[in-house]
Amino acid sequence: MGSGFYQPLRAILPACGCTMLRQGRGSHEIWFSPVSGQQFPLAVTVLSRHMANAILKQAGIDKRF
Repeated sequence: MGSGFYQPLRAILPACGCTMLRQGRGSHEIWFSPVSGQQFPLAVTVLSRHMANAILKQAGIDKRF
């Protein structure tokens, strides 16, 4: 399950305090970031480096791919 940048994101997000809230529609998961105070979606099929960086930005994490 998952491809591209999904596994690295799945490792980084919990390490930075983010928690998965629930399964979203289709291949998406809904996560919450205590840093940004926002919920954001994480697709299982994140193939683009730019999309992975956008997810990290929504989470308020400064790391980049």
